[in-house]
Formats: sequence, C-alpha cells, structure tokens
Amino acid sequence: MTTALRSSDSSLEADLERAELLQNKDAAKAEEGYRAVLDRKADNEAELKCQETALLKLGALYRDKGKTEELAKLVKESRAFMSQIAKAKTAKLIRSLIDLFPSSARDLQMKVTKENIDWARSEKRVFLRQSLEIKLIALHIDAQNYREALSMSEELLRELKQLDDKIILTEVFLLESRAAHAIQNLPRAKAQLDLQAGALNADDKDYKTAYSYFFEAFEGFTQVDENDPRALSSLKYMLLCKIMMGSVSATAVASLTAQQPDDVNALLSMKSASRFSGKDLEAMKATAEAQKERSLELFKSTLKEYQDPLYDTLLEQNLLRVIEPYSAVELSWISHEVGQGRDVVEENQMILDQVFFGVLNEKEGTLEVFDGLPEEMGGVIQALYDKVSAISSSSSADCQATSLS
Repeated sequence: MTTALRSSDSSLEADLERAELLQNKDAAKAEEGYRAVLDRKADNEAELKCQETALLKLGALYRDKGKTEELAKLVKESRAFMSQIAKAKTAKLIRSLIDLFPSSARDLQMKVTKENIDWARSEKRVFLRQSLEIKLIALHIDAQNYREALSMSEELLRELKQLDDKIILTEVFLLESRAAHAIQNLPRAKAQLDLQAGALNADDKDYKTAYSYFFEAFEGFTQVDENDPRALSSLKYMLLCKIMMGSVSATAVASLTAQQPDDVNALLSMKSASRFSGKDLEAMKATAEAQKERSLELFKSTLKEYQDPLYDTLLEQNLLRVIEPYSAVELSWISHEVGQGRDVVEENQMILDQVFFGVLNEKEGTLEVFDGLPEEMGGVIQALYDKVSAISSSSSADCQATSLS
C-alpha cells in the first residue's frame, strides 16, 4: 500500500503540480521541482507533455528572477529533450524559450539563437533552422542591424520560395520590408509589400486589384535592381492576372477575351519587360494566345511544352514540405496533402535521386525518412560500388588483352 502511494505521489504530473504551487513562494524549491520533472524518463505522451510544461515554466522562472545566463543554459540543455518529441513541436518549443529573454538581454538572446541555428543545421532540422532564422532576423531589426537583417532575409526567401509556404513567406516579406524601410530603401520596401498584396488578392480571385499591385511591385523592383529575380516574378504574375481577367466572366467573353491577350502582348513589348525575354515569358504569351482562341487543344499543347519540368519541381517541393517534420509518415496522408494519387507518391524518383534519404515500407504503408544515409545502407552501397568497379576494371583489362592479341 505504502509503495503504491509513493509511486502515485512521485508521478510526473504530481511533481509538476507541486513545483507550480511553489513558484511564487519558494523559487529555489520550484526550480528543484521542475528539474526533477525534466530529469526523469517519460514513458508516454502525457508525461512528455508534463515535461514540456516544466521546461517552459522553468524558463519563465529564470526570466522573472532575471537569471538570463541560467535561461541560456536551459535552452542548450533542452536539446536532449527535443530529440524525444516530434520535430514539428521542437521549433515552437525552442522559439518559446528564446522569446522569454528580456529586451535588456538582447545580445545574449541573439547569441543563443545563433547557436541553436548552428545546432539545427548540424542535425539537419530544416524547419527548426528556418524558424530560428526568422526569429534572428526580427532580433536584428530590433537591434537596428538592418543590413544584416536584409542580407539574412534575402537568403532565407530564396530557400522558402521553393516550399511555397505562404504564411512563413508573408512573415519574412514583412520583416524584409521593415528593414528596407528603416534604411530608407523605400522603393524596395514598397515593392515587397506590393508583391505580397498582389498574391493575397490573386488568392481571392480579385485579379484586377492583384494586377495593379503586381505592376507596382514590378516597377519597384526594376527601379532598385533590374536583375532582382522578383522583378521577373512580378511580371509573370501581371501577365497571369491579365489572362485570368479574360476568363473570369462568361458574360464578358466577347469583350474581355479579345482584349486581355492583346494586353499581354503590349506588356511584353514594354522596354522594361524586354530584358526578361525567355522561356518563362514565351509560356505566358502562348497561354494568352490559347485563351484568345478559346482553344483547349492549344492550351494543352502549351502545358505539354512548358509545364512538365515545372510540374515535377513543384511536386518534389510539395512532397519535401509535407514529409520534412517527420521521421515516418503514412503514404495515404502524403498523397492527400499533395493532392495526388498514392501511386504518384510511390513512383516518385526523389529517393533514388537522393533528394532526401528514406525507404518505402510497403508492409506498413509508410515512408520512413532519415536525416542522412544510414551507416549500414552506406556500407552496402559502397560494397556494391566496389564490386561494380572491380568488374568494370576486369572487363577493361580483358578488352585490352583481346585487342593486343
């Protein structure tokens, strides 16, 4: 009876509750209680949740008591715990801890953030690294390190655009605009905001308003730097909006359908657009022509000519976005998230091309994802490579001997 009672009393949930009650009465004992919860081994999801709470509560305790160095150590110590929870939760948890630093300890906060970015990179935790880099950009802006913030945001945006995550992209776009505005680079700041506003209006199918924003963004980017790739993106969005404006209203077919493709040609003849001539704009022109002729066959041929590489790239990027936070994920769920049949997911060549490391578990119907090539698999591949090389060398030697004879 006594043993059972002691076991119940020493549960993680009970220890956590006791520590919480002590937080405002005896900080030292509360710290000891939270540490006791974190030092124990969690046996199930509920106990892991208790430890997450204890971690955040201990961080808040250090913040309230002005113990910023202890808070910095806690963030580093928490990495061992992070390995036990889902990768998707890790980013939120570490950012929550970093957010606990007061503004008076911004330098230490930035140092801790950089250290965790390096750790996330070494552990190949892409989503966590990106999340922390966004946090660091915001910290640089708060510290008035605007050029450093701009440099970081440019590099991060190039990476994020491949994933097409609108929420994260919007956050970085806004941070970049804040930094550009702060150093009086007003055209660039406005262009970035116009580009995002155009995207949001296009999502709402308000193509006329979206076109206006994209046009402003195009002019802004070409004014700042005519080689900025976002200028070409803005131009392509402008053209797509013109094409879509010609297909929005069935009652306006007679007037709009004839007009909008001609508008596309007029836009392409602009001096500012001529420097971007190439396959991207040829695809826009061909699509506009198909719309003008109201020809499905012409549109299909345009898709066949221009879309295949783009489709494959977009599918790969969407697959990476879906599987990235997980070590094992059901194939049926992946196919649902990317909007493709399960056969398309299973037949994708990304594993063979080593875009990521993983294996299809057909028995369980899952995709198992690795951070790198497992050692035992690497050994098998190396052994096969050595064998093939030996056979190739032997065959080459035989051929030389035959030719000499």
